[in-house]
This record gives sequence, structure tokens and C-alpha cells, in this order.
Amino acid sequence: MIEQLFGSKTRVKLLQLFYSNPNRSFYVREITRKIDEQINSVRRELANLLSIGIISSDNTNNKLYYEVDQSFDYYKPLSAMFGAGTVKAAVKTARPNPSQDNLKALGNVELALYTGQFTRDEKTGVDLLLVGDINQAQLNKYVKELEKKEGKEIRYTVMALEDFKYRKQISDRFIANVYEAKTQILVDKHDLMKPKG
Repeated sequence: MIEQLFGSKTRVKLLQLFYSNPNRSFYVREITRKIDEQINSVRRELANLLSIGIISSDNTNNKLYYEVDQSFDYYKPLSAMFGAGTVKAAVKTARPNPSQDNLKALGNVELALYTGQFTRDEKTGVDLLLVGDINQAQLNKYVKELEKKEGKEIRYTVMALEDFKYRKQISDRFIANVYEAKTQILVDKHDLMKPKG
């Protein structure tokens, strides 16, 4: 039904991918792998979404990257429809963020976020930040699977919640960079990343 409403299965999968991964940009071949659709239909739908203003594009290192445009007038309603955990029945093959489910196996994850190469913002020097009581063996397995899925090496940092709060309190440079960086929040149990005010 969603495909009929939006005119195309590929378009629905793209909307799910982009709205489930705000602040994250993807290049065409990466998108075709993630949503399992033909490159021509992906390119056609990307052009449609770009012309409407739902997504924006940016050329970096001779690759054209696409990401959801959060200043788009209908960003919030579309995000409510297509964001993480919604419309799962519509397109069974598009699972935008299975890594969120896998985080539970790591232990008590208080905060988990993507930055760095996931969001094309290198302020922090890491791609994944995990805060909480993390099982090292499970973490190694998780990172290995994520690297295999993404096809690249993942730089990550793990710290206890108390350390994170202390470093935030003393205006630690790394933590300040995390707050300034473009991030995709996977888990934030205590609204640690919520802006003040």
C-alpha cells in the first residue's frame, strides 16, 4: 500500500534509508547495496527526491553523496512516517538500521552514536562512540560485523558513563568535539546529547 501511495518501491526504500539515518550521507553504490535495488531505478528516484528538495547532494573525493535535507518543509511528518522503526511491514527487505538492535548485546549502552566517516565530519577522529558498561568480547564482534557491512575500518571509542559526564563537566576537547560534530544518535538513554536550553 505504501508503494502505491508513493508510486515506487525504490522511493519508499530510499525514504526509509534516509529518514532512519539523519545526518548520514550515502553514495549511489552504497545505497543500491543497502536497499537491494537496481542502480538505474535508484538514480532515477534520487533525482526525483533531489528535485523536490527532500534530499541534498554534495561532492566529496569525486563521489556524489546524498543525505536527507532536514530543512525541508515536510521533514518532520516524513520523518514520523519513514524514520527508524516505522513502516516495517511495507518493505521487508529495507532494514535501515539493524545495528541499533545489535547494540543490546553489548551490555548497558547509555549512549551510542555515529560520526566521522558515517556523517562525513572528522572533528572527533572517531566513527562510533559508545558510553556505558560494554562487554569487550561482544564489542569486538559488533565492530567486526559493522566493518564487514560497511566495507571499511571503523574507529571507535568506549567510555563509562561517569567518565563521559566528568569529561563533559571539565570541557574535555574530545567531548566538546562530539557535541560540535555532525552525529547520528543510535541510543541516548539520558538525553546526554540533547542541546542545553
